[in-house]
Amino acid sequence: MSKLSSDTLREAITTIKTASAEKQRKFTETIELQIGLKNYDPQKDKRFSGSVKLPHIPRPKMKVCMLGDAQHVEEAESIGLQWMDVEALKKLNKNKKLVKKLAKQYHAFLASESVIKQIPRLLGPGLNKAGKFVMVCHLILILVSVYFVV
Repeated sequence: MSKLSSDTLREAITTIKTASAEKQRKFTETIELQIGLKNYDPQKDKRFSGSVKLPHIPRPKMKVCMLGDAQHVEEAESIGLQWMDVEALKKLNKNKKLVKKLAKQYHAFLASESVIKQIPRLLGPGLNKAGKFVMVCHLILILVSVYFVV
């Protein structure tokens, strides 16, 4: 592949953005850029390292729900995190529509160790099918860090 000038790249991106503005879509569109380096073996040569700060926050309004026992529910409530206890999960009664609606409401789920074992029995496979995998939360520090990330 030949060299690509920055002007050509900028022109292509503006063309894509204008075409995107013409036809509005109901999802967030993304642009991917892949760069191939000649005569560079990533296994041998570790010249490149670092991080890139994005100009925009990827998920500024990320919603997290705590599925917990009484202790974690109190902690979640005290820091302002949305939560559901076992009784609220039992009310969903493996209803596929309600579980799917719950999955759409939140970006991520945290659960107590005691509750995470009960989730498949209470909700069925709905959360996993929606791509929302529940993460174990056993320390309040994790809750606090999630709160500040949100």
